[in-house]
Amino acid sequence: MSKTLKIALGISALIVFGACGAGKTSNTGSSTDNSGSGDKPAAVGIGQPARDGKFEFVVSKLECGISKIGDQYLNRTAQGQFCKVSMSVKNIGNEAKLFTDSNQHAYNAAGQKYEADSAAAIYLGQDSKSFLENINPGNAVNGVIIFDIPKDGKIVKLELHDSAFSGGVTVNV
Repeated sequence: MSKTLKIALGISALIVFGACGAGKTSNTGSSTDNSGSGDKPAAVGIGQPARDGKFEFVVSKLECGISKIGDQYLNRTAQGQFCKVSMSVKNIGNEAKLFTDSNQHAYNAAGQKYEADSAAAIYLGQDSKSFLENINPGNAVNGVIIFDIPKDGKIVKLELHDSAFSGGVTVNV
């Protein structure tokens, strides 16, 4: 490979990595403004507002021990147990932003990370707004996120994100 080609590839790589970092949203944590602090804010609990990037989340309820989601005709059975996380998501930014459950995570006490079950969320009907919802500035949606965890498992915290690249905010449940 010629020296000129190596330099061109190196410059291209720097541009790509720089662009990836430029799109990262800042994590402001709870409803207080921690701009410029650089520290990850303290976790909040159920019923308390938590901010990440352009979204403000308020988790209102966690319900586990559910074996099936849906109705008698269209449903999905849990591998272990379903946990339903009810929350509101408000766009605090200046332009429409897509909310998706795939950016949200749950953890047990051992630190094991659970992904949202988007397929199960489809069977929630009207509550499935957490699956893919474009939220305009100032608007909020109420929805449910589904996690499929082991039958003897317990969720102790959620990590909520406004995008796949944001720092996230922790909500203890």
